[in-house]
Amino acid sequence: MIFSELYGAYYNAMAKIIDKAIAHPLEKGELSQIVSEYAFGESVMNIEAAIKEERWQLIKKGGTTPLVNSPTMPLTTLQKRWLKAISLDPRMRLFGDELQELDDVEPLFTQDDYCIFDRYADGDPYEDEEYISNFRLILDAIKNRYPLKVKMYSRTGREVYIKVIPEKLEYSEKDDKFRMIGTGRRYKDTINLARIISCKKYEGEYEERTVTRSNRREKEVIFELYDERKALDRVLLHFAHFKKQVEKIDEKAYRVAVAYDEDDEKEIVIRILSFGPMVKVTAPEEFVELVKIKLMGQMKQRSCGH
Repeated sequence: MIFSELYGAYYNAMAKIIDKAIAHPLEKGELSQIVSEYAFGESVMNIEAAIKEERWQLIKKGGTTPLVNSPTMPLTTLQKRWLKAISLDPRMRLFGDELQELDDVEPLFTQDDYCIFDRYADGDPYEDEEYISNFRLILDAIKNRYPLKVKMYSRTGREVYIKVIPEKLEYSEKDDKFRMIGTGRRYKDTINLARIISCKKYEGEYEERTVTRSNRREKEVIFELYDERKALDRVLLHFAHFKKQVEKIDEKAYRVAVAYDEDDEKEIVIRILSFGPMVKVTAPEEFVELVKIKLMGQMKQRSCGH
């Protein structure tokens, strides 16, 4: 692993212990306190024993250390190359400026090294300066809980103004789009960021309303899955961020129930249809009808194309 919290915990805990020992001899109980804070619960026994038995010759019995300088853990070349590769993703600029200290580092991989399929090509404009500015302001409003005045395009293309308290941001991997989930609006509380023209902090009085995403109606679709060509693995990955239940019917068949928000219904239909004959929707009946309508529309388009 390039970065690992699991394998790095001992190093971090030991670095803190050495820091303390350089400043002053470790007092009774101080070592256990540092280990508990920076490592794992059971690590106290392992680390303390290794130090007391002098298997790790870093801390002397009197609580001092033979080391003079505080330990540092600089990034390895591999770690820097990985960070450089990740920084090339245009979405990274949404969260901060480019990493100038990696200018002379060769990336571990680039966007040209992999091909993304099964995703729409009209994703959000991540390199647009206005989009970046709006994203960062929304992110700050989520962290600090304050309302925004948003100028945006409605579904009909009209410019409208709304006041909203951003609650969280959602990313759709299928659509390659971000959505803002807000509270306090009278109407729907999901906004595609690409439809936002501009936004700024709202300084006036603001009465938060009771309509929130948390009390919106949740729906469920049930479908049977035939596990061929690792279809089950692909379905679980595809619906990883949805609540779901999977029940084995027989050796190759499974019953899958996926819970979703009503605003995501069109996307769920498309996702399920992407698995073709390996999936059969069984309930509810209204969802079955949506699938039929979508399939009939696709067949009509193909016949018109011929």
